[in-house]
Amino acid sequence: MNDNEMIPASDEELFKQPPPKEDCPICFLMMPSLATGHHYRACCGKVLCGGCVYAAARRNGGRRGLCPFCRTPAPTSEKEANKLEKKRIEKNDAVAFFNLGCCYAKGARGLQDHAKARELWQQAGELGHAESYHNIGNAYLDGRGVEKDMKKARYYWVLAAMVGDVLARHNLGIFEKRAGNMERALKHLMISARGNRRSPEAIKQLYKTGHATKDDYAKALRLYQAYLDEVKSDQRDEAAAYSDVYKYY
Repeated sequence: MNDNEMIPASDEELFKQPPPKEDCPICFLMMPSLATGHHYRACCGKVLCGGCVYAAARRNGGRRGLCPFCRTPAPTSEKEANKLEKKRIEKNDAVAFFNLGCCYAKGARGLQDHAKARELWQQAGELGHAESYHNIGNAYLDGRGVEKDMKKARYYWVLAAMVGDVLARHNLGIFEKRAGNMERALKHLMISARGNRRSPEAIKQLYKTGHATKDDYAKALRLYQAYLDEVKSDQRDEAAAYSDVYKYY
C-alpha cells in the first residue's frame, strides 16, 4: 500500500479549515485546544473550560464538590465514576467513549487494555471526536499495544485533523516536512497555527531554510495570537497559575 492510498480524503477536503471549536457552556468563551484546558463532566455530558471548573472548586474550598454546570455531586469512587461514564456511553456520548478509552490505555480506574482503548477511541472518532483519532494515530506511532506503523499513524492523524484536532494537524505538517514535501508541510502548519503554539515556530524554521516566506511566518504568529485572544480570560489565567491541571495554552 503506498502513502497516497493511506490518505482518506482529497487535498481539497484535507486542507479545508476545520470546524470552529465549541464555547464553554458557562463562560461562553471559545474552548482551548490544549487537553488540560477543558474538563468533561459525565454527570451531564458537558465539557467545561478549566477556568470555570477551577472557579467552582475554589468556591467549594478546593474540593470538586458539585458539578459547575448541573450541580450533581462528583463521584466518590472509581466504581461510581465508571458507572457514570458507561451511562453516557449508552447515550452515544463521544467524549464518554474517549475518556473510558483513556482509562483503558493508562490503566486508570482499575482498567487496562490497549485493544479496548483503541476500540473505544474508534467509536468516539466515528461520533465526531477528533482527539480519539489522534490518540489512535499516536498508538501506531509509538507502538502502544500495536506494532509501530507510520502509515497508519498518518491515516488517523488525517482523520483527526479534518475534524479539528490541531495537534494531529501539526504532526502532519512535521511528517510532510521530514518527507521533503515543504508546500504541504506549510499548508498543514498554517492551519494548526490557530491553536498550537509550536506551529509558528515550525514555520519559522521553514522560513530559515527558504521554504516559507517572512509573510508566512508573520501570518502564523497573527493566527496564533488571534486564537489566544479568543481563549484567554483572567479566570483561566488564575486557574492555570494555580495548577498545570488547568493549563490552557
